[in-house]
Amino acid sequence: MKLSPHASRLELWGGIECTVNRVGNRYHDQLELTGHAGRPTDLDRVAALGIRRLRYPVLWERVAPDDPRRPDWTSVDSPLDALRSRGIAPIAGLLHHGSGPAHTTLLDPEFPERFAHYAGSVAERYPWIDAYTPINEPLTTARFCGLYGHWYPHARSDAAFVRAVINQCRATVLAMRAVRAANPAAQLIQTDDAGKTFSTPALAYQARFENHRRWLAWDLLSGLVGRAHPLWSYLRSAGASARELEWFLENACPPDIVGLNYYVTSDRFLDGQLHRYPAAVAGGNGRDVYADVEAVRACLKISGHRAILNEAWLRYGRPVAITEVHLGSTREEQMRWMLEAWNGAHSARRDGADVRAVTAWALFGLMDWDSLVTRLDGHYEPGAYDVRGPEPRATALAALLSDLNSSGAPAQPVFDSPGWWRRSERLWVVPQQHTYPDAGSPRISMRRAARAPRGTILVTGGGGTLASAFARICAARGLGCEVLPRAALDITDSEALSAVLARMQPWAIVNAAGYVRVDDAEADEDRCVLANTVGPQRLAEACARRGLRLLSFSSDLVFGGSATRPYVESDTPAPLSAYGRSKADAERAVLAAYRQALMVRTSAFFGPWDSANVVRRAATAFAAGEIWRAAGDQRVSPTYVPDLVSVALDLLIDGADGLWHLANTGDVSWAELARRTATALGYPAHLVDECRTAELGLAAARPAYSVLGTERGPRLPSLDDALRRFAAEVASGGGSELLRYAV
Repeated sequence: MKLSPHASRLELWGGIECTVNRVGNRYHDQLELTGHAGRPTDLDRVAALGIRRLRYPVLWERVAPDDPRRPDWTSVDSPLDALRSRGIAPIAGLLHHGSGPAHTTLLDPEFPERFAHYAGSVAERYPWIDAYTPINEPLTTARFCGLYGHWYPHARSDAAFVRAVINQCRATVLAMRAVRAANPAAQLIQTDDAGKTFSTPALAYQARFENHRRWLAWDLLSGLVGRAHPLWSYLRSAGASARELEWFLENACPPDIVGLNYYVTSDRFLDGQLHRYPAAVAGGNGRDVYADVEAVRACLKISGHRAILNEAWLRYGRPVAITEVHLGSTREEQMRWMLEAWNGAHSARRDGADVRAVTAWALFGLMDWDSLVTRLDGHYEPGAYDVRGPEPRATALAALLSDLNSSGAPAQPVFDSPGWWRRSERLWVVPQQHTYPDAGSPRISMRRAARAPRGTILVTGGGGTLASAFARICAARGLGCEVLPRAALDITDSEALSAVLARMQPWAIVNAAGYVRVDDAEADEDRCVLANTVGPQRLAEACARRGLRLLSFSSDLVFGGSATRPYVESDTPAPLSAYGRSKADAERAVLAAYRQALMVRTSAFFGPWDSANVVRRAATAFAAGEIWRAAGDQRVSPTYVPDLVSVALDLLIDGADGLWHLANTGDVSWAELARRTATALGYPAHLVDECRTAELGLAAARPAYSVLGTERGPRLPSLDDALRRFAAEVASGGGSELLRYAV
């Protein structure tokens, strides 16, 4: 497949996160962590999105980890053949961060020649591959390996950084020479992070230096680093010889396409006023001490895709592409970021830039990039597919990509609000009026069209814990939301429901209404059934008629407690109480009336924003020095309301359906939960009086064991993590958790 000329339609490329970085003596392999290495059906899913060019790993560490003379092609022969048979052209990536196999390092003088030998063997085996990114992000990798010490060989000096950049760029030149010996038409698509640095006036000199350095790898490859280059003296002082720098002038290998990897946190801001920022962001250059923060936290705006594409096009005069678009956030924010990249690329094309493509990166998600893959915490960020279940599940981002590929226009109703990076709540400080990018950057006018509303989420049960939490979190996420109390909408009244839906025209309904008094329901079963069973069934029927998405909630109390392992979605309900029966009947009625409905079972939910839940009531008792009595013979899986609401919204936006279990991982008795709450809040655990359930005089029978597990893939953090955040939220007065879901 030939790369499209400038006049053609903007292409949508894809990418699979494939970093194999080394921390100490341990390799962190994203292909294993996300499961792609053992899941050949992933390529069918890529094809289903309409993607016809894919950044795909043919990684040195995996093919020839021990002996470069004895490569094992087993792991790449089959997927490359599969791509070819599906009409998907690979952009072969040979080293994606890290230092390569254990027998070398980015600081090894023999690294370039060793790498080039491997590149040549790839091209000889697959002469039909027409595009390569031999080394992804050489500048960024040099920072992480040589300047910041995050990755092996964990160096922290300008000398190591410069050596790593030069070695990688020389390796790229030699690799393309070897590749083109087998396929003279092979193209170099050279990627790196495109982030820009801004600053206060006092630090403009440092910002200028950083903004020269951001181009360094591309400049070296393009033969632009001569004695007049702004970084010549810096490179020489860091140990680079004049001869090895001049080698690039004589052996220029300019990219056929300049690939820009741009993240919402790529731009940086430097400020010497340390008191304005968290202590952890303090740094310096030996001359000044300053905060080095993400520009999105301190500046009125970030560069944006249009601007960085125009800058690269004007600097190099060569075709450009966005080669990574990913955002670790809520689903609608992921979609907004992708759409902003797509629109920015089109705007740059209208400005005259030769923009070839936008790349949906991390199609199958990525693991632990929140710690720059320095730890293995199991923190997963989904992409177009979420791989945490038995099989990868398409998210709403996949639907957006399909829309962009087919018509170029999105159909999803979640773009009413700009992304969090455009909203004021992202800011840590009041933005400074003047920031300083590198001198000579093109000034690009950035006009934005107003966004027309595309519908709202209707939430029933206004005034209750869940409805209030949905209102808060929808507002923080920029999702249109209308919350109606029972006085405004009786969901058991079909006529009233039809009238409200006709008037409000929502795209989704969240049913947070219901009868919640478990013990009272024993003597009030008719009203409980009306609210918990009949009402949800009426909603399901109305949504089915109109094609609206529906989210409703059920309970762990549908189970009888005889299990000895966590209940999963396919387990048969056997409720012990009137309340449990009403919820089990609701599940059957809702899913029978509307197969596309999303029914979430949850358990023992607690949150920071109301006083009715058991954890908050226990916290109030502890604050007063009072004893809190709790059962020690019931095991449950408590669920933090902010986690429940945010993940349920993601699933609703994705169009997920059927039964789902959402509960924080980790099960406890009620007494254990109370003790953990006391500890998290700094109170003595002896304030908890553990008793048996029979001593509490409850009218409704409870299962001794109602812990929720899942066969659809875990979604919520651990209970300990939730309790830590609950304690912090209580201490903050209720704002920090909203900020978490907003940004």
